[in-house]
Amino acid sequence: MKKLFAGLAMAAAFVLSGCNENNDSKNQADMSLEKVKQAKVFVLGLDDSFPPMGFRDKDNNIVGFDIDLAKEVSARLGVELKTQPISWDAKEQELNTGKIDCIWNGMSVDSIRAAAMNLSDAYLKNRMIFTVKDKSLSSLAALSGKKIAVQNGSTAQGILDKSAAGKAAKEIIPFDDNQTALMDLDKGGVDAVFLDEIVAKYWISSNAKDFVVLEEGLSDEEYAVGFRKKDQALRDAVNNTIKEMQADGKFAEISAKWFGK
Repeated sequence: MKKLFAGLAMAAAFVLSGCNENNDSKNQADMSLEKVKQAKVFVLGLDDSFPPMGFRDKDNNIVGFDIDLAKEVSARLGVELKTQPISWDAKEQELNTGKIDCIWNGMSVDSIRAAAMNLSDAYLKNRMIFTVKDKSLSSLAALSGKKIAVQNGSTAQGILDKSAAGKAAKEIIPFDDNQTALMDLDKGGVDAVFLDEIVAKYWISSNAKDFVVLEEGLSDEEYAVGFRKKDQALRDAVNNTIKEMQADGKFAEISAKWFGK
């Protein structure tokens, strides 16, 4: 009987120990917000050549729509924003190694990213489109046998690779960033660039280029902020602050600055 009670006691202790470990894990995960507040710095990872979401201005300062949003969120959380340029193709690795606290830079939502990261609610809609310099290329059919540029590691790359337009292309050429791809289009190195409509229209307007955005796109998308899977507390704090900004008009004010609406 004593052996039975001893065994039950050990089993109970093991269960309690397991519960404590689970609670410790949850508490550890919930320390993500506290760690940022203690450090007083919120580190944002971005591709710093993605206007108007996040890019370098003429004075080499990192600016953009997402940067203004993140600065306001950081201020409301009582911390300072630090922008950290990263390789977009290695963004998940940069996040998971702890070099950054989030990825916030016009990041499109897809199933792969949803599985790899803890995503915020979508905060902006976007469309994936083709832009061309040669106005005779006025349809997707006209891009058959042409060279199409796309950003390496982007959702655009995956969409294009699987599409009929991508399969009909002479060549799909990956670039490190969209700005370089658009400059190559201007030089005649490629015939079209497949990218975010927001980025394309802003770049065309800012650089006074006579490019055309084709009416036929391939996909409607949404932007979200990406966090480590376990960082639920930080994700919720940022997500809720964005919602507050949408409700009190600050989000619309920042949107008007960058998009005129």
